[in-house]
Amino acid sequence: MNELTLLALLAGCLGLLIGSFLNVCISRLPYDESVVSPRSHCPYCATMIAWYDNVPVVSYLVLMARCRHCRAPISARYPIVELLTGALFAAIVWRLGPGWAALKWCAFAAIVVELAFSDLETRILPDEFTKGGALLGVVLAAIVPLPMGLFSFVAELLRPNSSEAFASLVNALLTAGFLSGGLYAMGALYQRLRGREGMGLGDVKMVAMLGAFLGLETALLGLMIGSLLGSIIGLTWIKLRSASASDYELPFGSFLALGALLAAVTHFR
Repeated sequence: MNELTLLALLAGCLGLLIGSFLNVCISRLPYDESVVSPRSHCPYCATMIAWYDNVPVVSYLVLMARCRHCRAPISARYPIVELLTGALFAAIVWRLGPGWAALKWCAFAAIVVELAFSDLETRILPDEFTKGGALLGVVLAAIVPLPMGLFSFVAELLRPNSSEAFASLVNALLTAGFLSGGLYAMGALYQRLRGREGMGLGDVKMVAMLGAFLGLETALLGLMIGSLLGSIIGLTWIKLRSASASDYELPFGSFLALGALLAAVTHFR
C-alpha cells in the first residue's frame, strides 16, 4: 500500500466521523436545536446512546438498524450519510493528495451532503451551512484559487497586476452575490406573477455558498445539472405519488447539492 492510498483511507475514516456529526446537524439544526447538548439519544425512548452504539456504520449493522433499548427502527439515513461522506473524503484525497485543496473540497463535500439530506427530510437549509459555507468558501478562495473566469478579470480592473489570490477572492465574492441576487430576483418575480412563493431564501443562500466555492462557470454548470435532475426526478416522483405539481414542494436544495458535486469534479482535472 503506497502513502497516498493510506492517506486516502485515513481521510475516509475521518469522513465517517464527520458524517456522524453531519447526521446530528441534519437531525437538529432545522429545528434550531443545539448540536452539542443533549448527547445523542433515541428519538423514541429518549435513552442516551452509549459510545459503542454510536460508532459510524458499524453500530448500525451490529444493532440491526434498531435501538438497543426500545427496538425502534434507526433510519438508513445515518449509515448512508456516513458512508457517502467517507467515500467523498477518500476520493478527494486520493485524487488531490494532502494539502489545502483537499481540505477545501472535503469541507465543500461535507457542506453539500448536510444540505442535501437536510432539505430532503425537512425542506430546510440551515444558515450554519449556507451562510457559514459561503463565508468559508470566500476565505478558502484566497488560499486555493478558483480557475480564471469572467469575474476574475474584474480584479484586474480594480487592481492592475493583482495577485492570483486577490483575483480569486473577487471572483468568489462577485459570483456569490450575482448568483444569489439573480435567484432571489427570479423568485420574487415568480411570486408576483403566480401569487405564491417559488424560491425559498434557503436556496438563495445555498447558491451563494456554491458560487463562493465553485466560481461562476462551474456554479452555473452545477445549477444546470441540479435543475435538470430536479425536473426529471422530481416530476417523476410527483407522478408516481399522484400529487399536484403546482402544490408539491420539491427539495430543490438536494438536487442543487448533487449537481454541484458533479460540477466540482471539473476542478480535479
